[in-house]
Amino acid sequence: MTDEQPDMKRLSGAFGPVAEAYDRGRPSYPADAVAWLLDGDAKIVLELGAGTGKLTRQLVDQGHAVFATEKDPAMLAVLREQVPEVSAKVADAEQIPANDRSVDVVVAAQAFHWFDHDLAVPEMARVLRPGGHVALVWNFFDKRIPWVRKLLDVMGEQMHTSGSQEVLAESELFEDVEAKTFAFWQDVTRDTLVDIVASRSYIASLPAEEREAKLDAVRALYDDYGRGHDGMQLPYVVECFRAKVIDQRDEATEVATEPGSGASQEGPIISDGTDTDMLLIDFR
Repeated sequence: MTDEQPDMKRLSGAFGPVAEAYDRGRPSYPADAVAWLLDGDAKIVLELGAGTGKLTRQLVDQGHAVFATEKDPAMLAVLREQVPEVSAKVADAEQIPANDRSVDVVVAAQAFHWFDHDLAVPEMARVLRPGGHVALVWNFFDKRIPWVRKLLDVMGEQMHTSGSQEVLAESELFEDVEAKTFAFWQDVTRDTLVDIVASRSYIASLPAEEREAKLDAVRALYDDYGRGHDGMQLPYVVECFRAKVIDQRDEATEVATEPGSGASQEGPIISDGTDTDMLLIDFR
């Protein structure tokens, strides 16, 4: 285990106490980016690391049947309030509560870098139907804007997400990774900006006095650059990736039968998605 892995594990547990701030401050995702990630008509979608439902709401609004997982109960509780019509379960990406070949898309927003890729990537491939794909998305601050660079300096921004999608490119379970970038602006007030910063894992995990000093510095920065009650705009770059699963049908699991025995020769029965009770284990 590398030094980075224990640190990532520690930081990944920092979101629960700031779930409300996360939901208030973090932006959603542009509709055109979501449409590109899903690539077509309505689908059965499994969202991993769904957080408070920032992407979940967009997926539902675009007509997809969504099943959400999130390992932090406090984050998932907010998701259930925000998107109550979605089936949601406390679960992690390393042991997905879904049948083999049961979903069209597996999507992760602002989350893939937290997964144990050695376990999660094969799990993603397992639950995808032939022709299905993984979709990954991150919102990044647009550092081309001078005041954003000042914000990052104040925050001590740590870019853990950079390059983690390369795991898919290196995997034998997925085809070539497609990439596309989008951009948008988030309207923020002084309080919104503080929530955005407070919900960063490396800020949330600081000792209370040190954390509050960081947030005071953010308030001061907003006071220098903001427009009071009218707020200001925070620019983002949205990095999107998708990759189709390579069909890994395991012929060894197919049932060999004698002619006329009446037993199936197609292996285990997998839900076609018409019965959602069979689609995802424990999503009833």
